[in-house]
Amino acid sequence: MSNDANHFGDQTPMVTVAMSVLNGGTLLESAVLSVLAQSWLNWELLLLDDGSTDGAIERLPIFNDPRIKVICDGYNRGLSYRLNQAAAMAKGKYFARMDHDDISHPDRFARQVAFLEGNPNIDLLATQCVTIDEQGRLVGALPYARHHADICRRPWLGFYMAHPSWMGKTDWFKRNPYLDPAPYCCEDQELLLRAHDSSCYHTHPEPLLAYRLRTHTPWKKQLRTRIAMGKMQFHHFLARGHWVSALLCKLIELIRICQDGLKQLCPWLSAITKVDRKLMLSPERRQEWEILIGKLKTKSAIKKPRNQCQ
Repeated sequence: MSNDANHFGDQTPMVTVAMSVLNGGTLLESAVLSVLAQSWLNWELLLLDDGSTDGAIERLPIFNDPRIKVICDGYNRGLSYRLNQAAAMAKGKYFARMDHDDISHPDRFARQVAFLEGNPNIDLLATQCVTIDEQGRLVGALPYARHHADICRRPWLGFYMAHPSWMGKTDWFKRNPYLDPAPYCCEDQELLLRAHDSSCYHTHPEPLLAYRLRTHTPWKKQLRTRIAMGKMQFHHFLARGHWVSALLCKLIELIRICQDGLKQLCPWLSAITKVDRKLMLSPERRQEWEILIGKLKTKSAIKKPRNQCQ
């Protein structure tokens, strides 16, 4: 495959990558560079500016890459709106997600495309994810379930499919748009719950994305998210006459709110969780990701504004 990015400038991309950006700050460049470093070259990246005020997109170096398109309208419309907008614009056979503060492994697109091409029954493919903090230090790994039956076994608990790692059929995203407006911080869980009976999900067993965790999540945001999740699940199950699942999701909501409260009162509980997460990473995987993140941090680029909104 040619290493010349311009080789794909006039061709139909296999993968459309959607990155909604709201005040991406200093972390945005590493996210974009990790897309540019992909071994799979036939992609387009839609950078959707969701009303940012920090100038991070304008400060991005000019990469002179026709595969990168910046879309901005000056409005803050939310993640669901932007992802539906990207799906409508997508030219690729596959539609991939990525957040503006995460990092993709160089082989992420190649391995996800290969898996989807070899398993045409799969509609949506996530990956296992390592976790990093704001400084790019490895924390551990996210829990995940691999096969559809395991992912959907207890829908009242939620679905372990890291949203920024998703890649799936573009047609599936068009048939199953994100709810807009979506439940607070639950866009992915609402879509997974709504579509799971008529779709096939899977998680790639390799850690192909570094998911950035915040050192501190405000208590009010956690509470609002838990309540929105429980309410969304409750109405879904209630509308289908699944009374037991409806009661279970409300019970889980209460338990999680209590757990969040305990962690606020007893910070050492969070420290124990972080130690447990570290044990999920092998030394080889840890070294591989540390080298990758280090390269992205030190990679030099010409600091010249893009100012290329479409």
